[in-house]
Amino acid sequence: MRLKKNNVYIVRVPNQVQELLSDLYIVSEGFQFTPGIDKSIVKTNCCRRAYLRGAFLAGGSVNNPEGSSYHLEIASMYEEHCQALCQLANRFDLNARCIERKKGFVFYIKEGERIIEFLSIIGAHQALLRFEDVRIMKDMRNSVNRIVNCETANLNKTIGAAVRQIDNIRLIEREVGLESLPEKLREVAEIRVKHPDLNLKEVGDMLKGSVSKSGVNHRLRKIDELADKIRNGAAIR
Repeated sequence: MRLKKNNVYIVRVPNQVQELLSDLYIVSEGFQFTPGIDKSIVKTNCCRRAYLRGAFLAGGSVNNPEGSSYHLEIASMYEEHCQALCQLANRFDLNARCIERKKGFVFYIKEGERIIEFLSIIGAHQALLRFEDVRIMKDMRNSVNRIVNCETANLNKTIGAAVRQIDNIRLIEREVGLESLPEKLREVAEIRVKHPDLNLKEVGDMLKGSVSKSGVNHRLRKIDELADKIRNGAAIR
């Protein structure tokens, strides 16, 4: 609030309000403002919970958990009060912090689990349940997306490797013929050409005696080496 110059302002504080402010140690004798938190009103856990509840009701908010990050904050005009709030909240291991902004200071908590714990501490159980429901759905969607991305990356890797291997097999077939290959290499080459979409395990299952992934990979590397020799003009033995 901005006050105009050259005016006289009178602030009247009713006795009941003054008594309340004194009981809460917001003002001291002589109506001196006290920005911190007096220890005498937060001696027990229930008193600490009540103070945090009041502070949140007075200046707190939680961002929409559907967003990119979780964030709970309580605005305060005074750094001393903001730091005292952090100390009070951290008695419950909430990892609260204080930051300065243009119009004062902000107590904040970033982690989803800690925000849920804070809401539980102040008794905001309905808000806690709504926040938790959204958070669970969001985490599930993120997990599904990570799995899909991982599977897509693995599929792309498998396809890329298969294309390279088939190109090498075609080169060998064209230059020296697949019959020139040892039986084990010829067998894996024929299966790879017929089934380019199979991964190494699936290729191994189709080979005689069922070969492991590492065994299939070893044979395909041998084919790659032979193709490289042909490209470099080396003799194939």
